[in-house]
Amino acid sequence: MTITQDPWETLHTSALLGTDRRPLPATALPLAGAVDRADPATALLELAALATVRRRAGALPVPAAEPPGPPAPADPRPELPEPAARRLAVLLAGRTGAGGGGTLANLTELLPQWLATARARGLRPPAALVPGLLDAARARSELRSDAVALAGPLGRWLAGRNPDWRFVLRTTTQEPTHPPTGRADPADHQLWHEGLFAERVTHLTQLRRRDPAVGLELLRSTWSTERAEDRLLFLDALQDGLSPADEPFLEAALGDRSKNVRATAAELLSALPGSALAGRMAERARTAVRLAGAGTHLLVTPPAECDAQMQRDGITPKSPTGRGERAWWFGEVVAAAPLAVWPENTGLTPEQLLSLRVGDSIDETSSSWADDLREAWARAAVRQHDTEWARALLGPAPVPPGRGTGRARAPRATGAPAKLLAVLPPEERAAWTAAFIEVRGLGEAFQLLGACATPWTPPLSTAVVSALARAAASGAYPWSHSGVLGMTERALAPGTAAAVEELAAAAAPDSAWAETFARLAGTLRFRAAMLAELGG
Repeated sequence: MTITQDPWETLHTSALLGTDRRPLPATALPLAGAVDRADPATALLELAALATVRRRAGALPVPAAEPPGPPAPADPRPELPEPAARRLAVLLAGRTGAGGGGTLANLTELLPQWLATARARGLRPPAALVPGLLDAARARSELRSDAVALAGPLGRWLAGRNPDWRFVLRTTTQEPTHPPTGRADPADHQLWHEGLFAERVTHLTQLRRRDPAVGLELLRSTWSTERAEDRLLFLDALQDGLSPADEPFLEAALGDRSKNVRATAAELLSALPGSALAGRMAERARTAVRLAGAGTHLLVTPPAECDAQMQRDGITPKSPTGRGERAWWFGEVVAAAPLAVWPENTGLTPEQLLSLRVGDSIDETSSSWADDLREAWARAAVRQHDTEWARALLGPAPVPPGRGTGRARAPRATGAPAKLLAVLPPEERAAWTAAFIEVRGLGEAFQLLGACATPWTPPLSTAVVSALARAAASGAYPWSHSGVLGMTERALAPGTAAAVEELAAAAAPDSAWAETFARLAGTLRFRAAMLAELGG
């Protein structure tokens, strides 16, 4: 029996071996006789073209594939306006779009703001952009909550058909639109037991914000089987929605075999001023600090030892800070005691207490104990979210020389100004930081700005722009303020674009500051258009 070889295979073999080693095959292809074989290489390509046409023309259609199950559920949300949809395509691609002149900042850094705004507006993206949205969320986990919420039913439908997007099925986006029930639903249980560790932490955090009792119930259900390092992060998630209802669980965690878990449980309990641990710390604090000298100073008597009860309450015998052990124990006790104990014991306000001298039985004015006491009070104010104490510890905002007593006043020294600032209401936070920048410039303002809500208020934005102008005029280089400049692109009020454009025009042509201001102005214009397209 004669087997007829496929012409395509013979041509393929000749191409692999070379026409100098393998002569052109004789073929019965239509029109093959018209091919000029004088140049074998050219002839081989022409024969391959004929064979390709023959193969394609002779292909039979394959049966149509079965539809992949039912179609995606309907999404009742209104679709994005067309300009906003085009903007999303630009952000997902990371391209530079029209934004008001100059090179724009990294557009991927503006994507979180766009997603959060679009989600808050209750809009949905066009179906064609949902795959790109899911790809972006797959690459950047911080985008997932907003991206999955925006993708909606179509996103979940697609995730069931593409393994790369399976994270969508494990991402919870439910908003607190209904009263807490205190009972976990099956979806909560499935994600908690089957999700990856990072997904479980995120899920627990979101549950605590939505329904703290459900989050605690799920954590309690698997607590004894979790690894120590996992228990630590799960316990830290209880900060959201922390309440007296969590005290029994946290009190039991004080006996955990992991010292880090014990310390975290103690810190959470100290944030509950009415907890039993807070009461025990209050008794120790009263012994450690008392009013003396007819109310003229505070006398410090640090703990003499770290007994077993103190250790169970989260205080480690050895200081991890390098300071003396008694100073360490003292700071831990005061930081964990309810701040209300001090006005109750002394009858003095936080401002009055902070103005007193601090000493011990040897030196009635010891700057060391004064610093330790102030630092511990600052930690307590942050932990307990006490605005009165945070305000007193920060002190009044700095005052420019022209408005005060002739010289700028600095805030009271403390180890955690940005953390204390975060305890204050957003408007007060922004006003304090604006005054600080006006007097002290941007050199020490990075963490303070990070504590302010975004976008920054117009007064704070104006203060930042003015400080940048002063920095440019002083001869400093832009990269010396790179951290703040990176924040301005995302947080500066878009209304300051005109002022930034004036700075770009006033800077020396082709200078680093001219380029920096032009990029910032272009980004602000881009953000303004972006928010306007979303109806904001």
